[in-house]
Amino acid sequence: MKVLLYLEAEHYLRKSGIGRAIKHQERAMLSAGQDYTMDPNDDYDLVHINTYGVKSWRLMNQAKKAGKKVIMHGHSTEEDFRNSFIGSNLVAPLFKWYLCHFYRKADAIITPTEYSKHLIQGYGITNPIYAVSNGIDLTKYQTTPEKEQAFHDYFNIKPGEKVVMGAGLFFMRKGIDDFVKVAEAMPDVRFIWFGETNKWVIPHKVRQIVTKKHPKNVIFPGYIKGDVYEGAMSASDAFFFPSREETEGIVVLEALASRQHVVLRDIPVYEGWVNERSADLATDVDGFVKALENVLAGASHKEDAGYAVAESRSIEKIADQLVSVYQQVMEL
Repeated sequence: MKVLLYLEAEHYLRKSGIGRAIKHQERAMLSAGQDYTMDPNDDYDLVHINTYGVKSWRLMNQAKKAGKKVIMHGHSTEEDFRNSFIGSNLVAPLFKWYLCHFYRKADAIITPTEYSKHLIQGYGITNPIYAVSNGIDLTKYQTTPEKEQAFHDYFNIKPGEKVVMGAGLFFMRKGIDDFVKVAEAMPDVRFIWFGETNKWVIPHKVRQIVTKKHPKNVIFPGYIKGDVYEGAMSASDAFFFPSREETEGIVVLEALASRQHVVLRDIPVYEGWVNERSADLATDVDGFVKALENVLAGASHKEDAGYAVAESRSIEKIADQLVSVYQQVMEL
């Protein structure tokens, strides 16, 4: 069995969770010793498609006509499309209809969590759906003095200065508005939001938050990867991610793998894998402030339990699950 991993428009998606997910899939193939290719012109037996564009649809049709198996990755749902780009709420029902064309045509669907599996089943999709985490490279997020120093140097973090970090696209869905409101309530703490989105495709309110309407203790440095970002994951005092909707949240796995203090919005996607033993959960600004104050005061110690969650979703463990799904789909 040879697997084709496919990501359309990789250049535009490399900064997104989907862009990171296919890198994890490739690492999983290497870990499991599974024969694979990233080139659609190669021979293959099964294609694992990660995107929903015209080229992806064409590839799916070509594969089906050639008698090859097709897996669609359920990275996206109507729910997590809402509150993102300009007009996203208006066209969300059309986006759902469009997604369903892909999901129905595939032989099977892989999606990151039981929650996203339930959503897709709720669309009336009867194809086999397998819940397999995007996975996390534990070695990449191990604490090192060099990475932490790179983070401190890049942002000129002063000794004793408290830092809370977040990460994600500039979407209201990601809770960027509450991130700023919490920062306003904690003026003595520096808040850093890693990530970016083209400002002309996001709503005016979000564009204003990012460019003008945020307090001085909030920084939006853009998309940063490598030592600075990985150092921030372990060297910050807390990772705060107030997202309102996710299909999993790779940045959450990164924070857990970094043995970081994690503060999240209490939303259904975390049910069954993240709870109050491994992270601090809240539902509103007051709750987030209280949780962060608790963490910064040294009264929350959930890092080891959080790391155990990341460990359960390591690339090596996900690799075995992915190959098992591929084998099952080949037998359909």
